[in-house]
Amino acid sequence: MKIPRVMSTQHPDNVHLPFFAGSQDMSGDDEIQEAYYAFSHLGCDEQMWDCEGKEVDNFVVRKLLTRYEQFFRQKKLGSDIFLTLRVPNPTVEQEEAKVLIETLESIPRSYDIIKFFDTQGIPPIFEVILPMTTSHKCLNRIYYYYKDFITGRQSLPFYPGDITIAEWIGEFKPEKINVIPLFEDREHMLEAHNILREYLRNKDVRGQRVFLARSDPAMNYGMVSAILLNKIALQRLRRLSKEIGVEIYPILGVGSAPFRGNLKPSTIDEIIAEYPDVQTFTVQSAFKYDNPVPDVVNAIKRFYEAPRREAGVVDEEMCLKIIDKVSTEYSRQIEMLAPLINHIAGFLPRRRMRKLHVGLFGYSRSVGRVSLPRAIGFCAACYSIGLPPEILGLNVLRSDELEYVRSVYMNFDLSMEEALSFFNEEVLDILPQEIKDSIKVNYCRYKRNEEHKEVTSRIIKALKEGTDRNLQAMIIEAGHIRKFLG
Repeated sequence: MKIPRVMSTQHPDNVHLPFFAGSQDMSGDDEIQEAYYAFSHLGCDEQMWDCEGKEVDNFVVRKLLTRYEQFFRQKKLGSDIFLTLRVPNPTVEQEEAKVLIETLESIPRSYDIIKFFDTQGIPPIFEVILPMTTSHKCLNRIYYYYKDFITGRQSLPFYPGDITIAEWIGEFKPEKINVIPLFEDREHMLEAHNILREYLRNKDVRGQRVFLARSDPAMNYGMVSAILLNKIALQRLRRLSKEIGVEIYPILGVGSAPFRGNLKPSTIDEIIAEYPDVQTFTVQSAFKYDNPVPDVVNAIKRFYEAPRREAGVVDEEMCLKIIDKVSTEYSRQIEMLAPLINHIAGFLPRRRMRKLHVGLFGYSRSVGRVSLPRAIGFCAACYSIGLPPEILGLNVLRSDELEYVRSVYMNFDLSMEEALSFFNEEVLDILPQEIKDSIKVNYCRYKRNEEHKEVTSRIIKALKEGTDRNLQAMIIEAGHIRKFLG
């Protein structure tokens, strides 16, 4: 079975709107066209469809097949290209719990549509992503609910002595679905291998996909901590795969900002080399819409040309010591920066139509004792005042610890060079004294982006003077220069 290599997502980190967007906050039919565009023009082989925090569209497959019939007759949904649903997690998103059931119920309906479209009858949707996974029990609840209560009921009679549900309603397929855990916090990312081991127990599977977040760990613990957490989790998953004889296919959720992954058309080879054992990489909205289309298409081709390889071994004990050290200092700094970041985040443009949904620590992400916007908004706020978030928390590392980070995170200097190009020393005028005293920028040689500095200086001036009138326009202007919002 083909395992996707490039997953297009709906993360709203873009500055430019795609040509097909009906408004600045994309929704509904825009996202149908986006899925087709990602498949047909950009060359992605998977589209993640987010069912969290918005109205569920039960007719995604029907709309795709009817509007773009010729394309989907050539590229089979479910075997050549893939649509994967990201569902709510009732454990932490109780108000969205019924959306999970509604979404699972839509899977057999999508199969019925494809059956009339294509006699091969390949299920167009057979995998769902569970965000904020904290236990194998949550994964099993989805797996068995679908297997026993959605497709399993088809053999039951409507009442004693009557025909079965399948005889009247039709068969329910696929009979089983794959559940992909998405690990987003430190505790459960480090336990991903154990959670997966329990989930796979007594299941006859040849392969299992697992999704590791990159943005939220960076926001919660600092960029270096996030990368080291990813590396440890990947190493433990490799060991698990060998132990149980099941191929594990990691997905890594990377964005364009250095803080969120530094995946851009210009850095494809470096990111593949950084994470050689990752099977699937996400391409988010900034990657797709804030770069020239030929560059995007050629970059996506590079993913398919580069074979997956086994990564080197990391010293987990050393990594965990650095994570502890950086994350403690990072949390201390973030608590002092929170009021400023939250103020700026209020002026960010929306790029997707979404209801508020809670996420791992509530709708706002909690770091220490404060709440912050979600990762994209957090990054956008920091970059917009010339304070690259990559530098937060790093000041506590000794030179030998930094050298170890460089040995494990081979693109450290590349990421820091770009991040520091957006640093504006004028930001020190609006920071708390303790932050000023702890900020360091001597991690590598870098060339300041003067155009970005000019815009962020205007933003800093407006914040000093308490004039917010043109703040959003200036935030967007700075984002255009960076080629990502946050």
